[in-house]
This record gives sequence, C-alpha cells and structure tokens, in this order.
Amino acid sequence: MLSINKKLLIVLNGQSVWPPPVWLMRQAGRYLPEFRLLRQQADFLTRCLTPDIAVEITLQPIRRFAFDAAILFSDILILPWALGQDLKFVEGKGPVLPSIQSEQDLQKLNPQQAIEKTEPVLEAIRRLNKIVNSPETIGTAPAQSVTLIGFTGSPFTVACYMVEGGSSKDFATVFKMMYENPSLFDKIIDLLVQTTANYLCRQIEAGAEAVKLFDSWGGLLPVNLFDKYVIQPTRQIVNIVKNKYPHIPIIGFPRLAGSKLQSYLDGTGLQTIGIDQTADISLLNKIIGSEIGFQGNLDPLCLLHNPNMMKQEIHNLCIELKNRPHILNLGHGVLPTTPVEHVYELVNTVRNLKKD
Repeated sequence: MLSINKKLLIVLNGQSVWPPPVWLMRQAGRYLPEFRLLRQQADFLTRCLTPDIAVEITLQPIRRFAFDAAILFSDILILPWALGQDLKFVEGKGPVLPSIQSEQDLQKLNPQQAIEKTEPVLEAIRRLNKIVNSPETIGTAPAQSVTLIGFTGSPFTVACYMVEGGSSKDFATVFKMMYENPSLFDKIIDLLVQTTANYLCRQIEAGAEAVKLFDSWGGLLPVNLFDKYVIQPTRQIVNIVKNKYPHIPIIGFPRLAGSKLQSYLDGTGLQTIGIDQTADISLLNKIIGSEIGFQGNLDPLCLLHNPNMMKQEIHNLCIELKNRPHILNLGHGVLPTTPVEHVYELVNTVRNLKKD
C-alpha cells in the first residue's frame, strides 16, 4: 500500500496529485553554499564514494526546500569507473576517461569488479532509506514524505563518454565507431545493458523507492539508431528490473528526443517520462495518453532572472498538465548560478497553487 505522504510515489503509480510533487535535477549542487563548503573538502569521486558525504549532500536540498524526492548524490559515470575504466573530473573540462577503441580495451572491463566497487553507493542508499522512512522530519520536510530515487545513465549516453573519452559537442568519435565498427559499439552497449540493469536492481535492494535512467545524449541519434541504441536497450533494462521488482517505478529521461518520445514510450513500456525544456509540452499533452506521467519541463534558465516570470511559467505548466500524473521538475539540471531564493520561490509557488 502506498504511503499517502509520498506524493511522488503516488504520481509514479499513475495517479494525479494537486498540487504536483516537486523536485529538481541537480538539486544538490553548486548553487547551495553548504554544497560548496563540502566541495572544498573532497574531490568529486570521493564525495560520490564516501557514504557519509553522499548522504549529507543528498539531504542538503531536502532540509532547505522540503522537496518531495531525494535523489542519490552520485554520477552516471560511476558505473564505467566501477567496471575498471579510469575516471577523473577536471575543473573546467568535466569527466576524462581513456577512450575505448578496441576489443582489447573492452575486455579490460570487469562486471564482477563493479559489484564490489559500487558498494559505497549502495551503503549511502541504505542509510538514506532509513532516514526518509523514519518518523523524524528532515529540516522542514514532513516525516516520511520524501521518496528516495536511485539512478544511473542509459547505455547509449554512458557509452558516449566511454568511447569519446569525455564530454563533447558532437561525439564524433562515437558516431565514427557506430558507422565504421558497429560490432564493437554493439558489444559496449550489450555490456552496459546487463551491468546497468544489475546496478539498478542492487540500488532497489539497498532501498531506492524509484529509479531513473538518464539518456542525456539519446536525442542526438537519428530515428533508426535511436531505436537501436536507446529504445531497445532501455526496454531490455526495464524488463530485467521489472521482472525482479515489478512494484518499483522507473523514470526514463531521453533528453532532446522531441518527436521520438512517443516511440520511446511505446518501445520501452515506461509509464513516466522526463521531458526537457525544448519540447512542446502542450502538444505532447495532447498526443500522449493521459495515463503516462510527465516529469518536467521548466526551463532552468527561468530560475535565474525574474521570479514573477518563473511563477507564471510554473502556473502555466502545472495547469496544462493538471489532468495527468505530473511531477514538477526542470528540463535539465539546476544551474550553478541559480539564486537560492528563487528555488524557495519555485517550491512555494507549486505548493500554493489554487485547489480549483
């Protein structure tokens, strides 16, 4: 039986709630002064892999804003790191990995090793589950109202970083492999399907109450490759997870998918979809079945400037989606320059939406 206090879980199970639950991607981040203090004390990987620190960072925005979800503080590249690929985060550049270019490179990765190396992440989830399900309040968040979300990257997006060796504007190295050596790219995807599904199952076993698949770069693909490298792998992962944990909701976020969102939903069987700010939410609301939950799609940039404009955008978005399951979120992550007071305004605006 669902807790009536966990509004986000109610929405993820197909019911609309008014006002909608609210949380933000990258809600634990550099816009928070308490996060910046911890950032000075440990490098990024250390923060992700030290349960005390990961738990603290995860809870920082809950204490401040009483969001309806606590999403584990971690990174989508923890999985390739755990498989054995070296990983560094360079200031001003982002993640840096040794590019996988051959079968020999791929064979160096060890799925069994990943189980042991991700144990600190799972320990953080165990601790967080106890906290969000205890009778104690978290800051101003009502007791037992917060849903704990685990996550990882989808195979295509993670493969982009593994093959490119980091981030890129066009992932030219990745597309070269897809077109010139598709058998190798397919093997990378196959490895990631199995290890991603296993990682999500272990997060659920540790206490994640919902999980999310981030496909940040899936929208770069043309239709045929989108089906092959986004829809089909996602469907495989969903099937594996749902076979073991049919009651755990899964959120898919194929960023920049645009007109391919309907085929993504049809092909994956997912019931909740994250929508980025470039999508026409009004059009999607008309053409996608009302039983499908939407998460999003407020523009992160509107939090930077005029609060009155932000309030109007929130009102318009929530009214548009009032008759379907909806989670108010951004179309991408909170930007580091976002004023903290604007996030307070966002949460208060959602919570104070009129009942009519």
